[in-house]
Amino acid sequence: MSQLKKLALLLVFLSLGYAEVHSQIPRRDSLLDQINHLRKKRDFSPKDSLHITLLNDLGEEMRYYKSDSLYLLSKEAYTNASDANDELGQSKSLFGLGTYYEDQGKYDQSIAYYQKALLLAKDINDEKLILNIENNIASVYYYKGDYAEALSRYLQGIELATHIADDEMLSIINENIANLYASQYDYDQAIHFYKIVKKINERIGNEIYTAETLSNLASVYADMGELEYAMFNINSSLTVFEKHNIMDWLAYAYEVKGKTYLKGGDYKWALYWYKQSEMIHKNVEDNRGETTMLNGISETYLGQQKDSLSELYALKAFSISKKIKFYEETQRSAKILYQINKNKEDYVSALKFHELYHTLHDTIMANKNEKNLTMLVTKLDFEKQKEDLIVENEKALASQKRYIYAALLILTIFLIVTLIVRRNEKIQKRLNVELYHKTAKLVENEKELRDINETKDKLFSIIGHDLRGPIAAFQGLLKLYKDGEIDSKEFLQFIPKLSSDIDHISFTLNNLLSWGRTQMNGSVTKPSIVSIDNLVNENINLLSETAKAKSLTIVNKMSTNIHTWVDSDQIDIVIRNLMSNAIKFTPERGYITFDAVERSTAWEISVRDTGVGIDEATQKKIFEKNSNVTTYGTNDEKGTGLGLSLCKEMVEKNNGKIWVESAAPNGSCFYFTLPKVRNKLKKAG
Repeated sequence: MSQLKKLALLLVFLSLGYAEVHSQIPRRDSLLDQINHLRKKRDFSPKDSLHITLLNDLGEEMRYYKSDSLYLLSKEAYTNASDANDELGQSKSLFGLGTYYEDQGKYDQSIAYYQKALLLAKDINDEKLILNIENNIASVYYYKGDYAEALSRYLQGIELATHIADDEMLSIINENIANLYASQYDYDQAIHFYKIVKKINERIGNEIYTAETLSNLASVYADMGELEYAMFNINSSLTVFEKHNIMDWLAYAYEVKGKTYLKGGDYKWALYWYKQSEMIHKNVEDNRGETTMLNGISETYLGQQKDSLSELYALKAFSISKKIKFYEETQRSAKILYQINKNKEDYVSALKFHELYHTLHDTIMANKNEKNLTMLVTKLDFEKQKEDLIVENEKALASQKRYIYAALLILTIFLIVTLIVRRNEKIQKRLNVELYHKTAKLVENEKELRDINETKDKLFSIIGHDLRGPIAAFQGLLKLYKDGEIDSKEFLQFIPKLSSDIDHISFTLNNLLSWGRTQMNGSVTKPSIVSIDNLVNENINLLSETAKAKSLTIVNKMSTNIHTWVDSDQIDIVIRNLMSNAIKFTPERGYITFDAVERSTAWEISVRDTGVGIDEATQKKIFEKNSNVTTYGTNDEKGTGLGLSLCKEMVEKNNGKIWVESAAPNGSCFYFTLPKVRNKLKKAG
């Protein structure tokens, strides 16, 4: 079927069914009426510029309601505009096609169409259209994960919007930058840009723009745990969207309100508002928003212990997020599905989703650390370019002034000589200060290089001694089996030993990676509300097989309300290392006990064992930075010697302290403190 026939059928469908579904949205009705009216004229031509404009405008209006309509209308508009040599119409229709592919998650195709649209917009020097296209290109780079390119283009967009005095685009671009920083958990910078947006919106005086900003701001406050501010902002925006029947934003606002209740543990009201969003999404095509909403409903059902419903929504979110390459929500879905399958005791599926979650988590966190740096560098480069331009302008102005006042130089020669001498003295002083600072920087860099080299040597040493041995033994055993020197029955006898070696290798690698990141200044602490008793139970389950092999009893005496303000991943490493050490140094049929005591501003956590204990000399060394005290367990288990020094770094990064009490051979007790949950709310500007 030709594009023209498809479009004709689409317009018939819209004219028949559109008023019934969307009678409260007059703009699309008006555009459709204008197109039909124009086509009934005797002298109608598809190449008419008004007809092309109406097709592009209707496609834009249909973006979140029927994405295929956006594609068909843009394609038809482009064909007509090309036949008419209408560069403005071509650029706008290519812009519509770029938007369509952006929403489908086909980012390379989207950028290709946007670039074609940009070239045409520059040919006709339509600065407002150029600004719109540049903003969308920046957004696609943001979705692709190229934050440096996105931020650079957003900043250039701000320059252009300021130049042409386009407050509407200034508001949009600054809000996009705020969202970019929020996605990196840099909430201070995000709030800073939202405040800029709010001032611009006050200048514009459009309550819809203000409501959109309040919705995004509410989402950020919810992620920060500032639920009162989140609820205030989202309620303010909902009133506006309901008043104007802006369905795509209303679906988003309902989802944010559901998220706010979910963060507060109120599953009943969370589900209510998520369901309101779901109803709208049936008539709104917004894959990214729908994925976030579906995961929210899934988490709410999981909180209500309705696992079957939770799984249904999580699988749907998982499928859509993978299709559009929305990796953060794919990771979120994988985490939910891991918990559901674990609850069902389907450990094969649980393990699959657990591994996918950690793979995405490690990839996303690594990318976020890199992206934070590139964002900062891009912003600094952009600011430097502006400063250089200002300096060049100042130099040009100074040069003009020198020509103007050249005639006065003869009369003021003595004064000029005096000024030159003083200026030279200042320059010399400045150069001396710069030389001093650069020398100090070189000394600092030299020390950092030495530390990095020591870290590298230690990593290679541990890899060579503690990992190569078990791997080589594993390879040797496989070779014996492959060469037929041992049969299957003999090979199976080595399975417990192989499992233990692989667990050791995995545990060692995790510690090496965590320790390496802290040494290379790559480990960033991101505190949130964390239930310590849950972390302890998870690690007991994780290491239960290892403890069972030695007939050890692990007891968790903690209450269920131990909430702390810490980085969950870092404290998980602390608990796992302390538990692993306790298992390692406790003889068979021993006991390991977890307990917690509430202090005024912190929780004091203890891990006690009935093991061999630690002598005083070793106690003085085990927490030292870069310590490599390696000892063997009761069953000859071996470690890297990094565990306790890593624990100390992680605890101190979370504003805590760690120490040990032990008297060989009567067991050991490790203590560490963690701050309680803070209740201070951040004031909105």
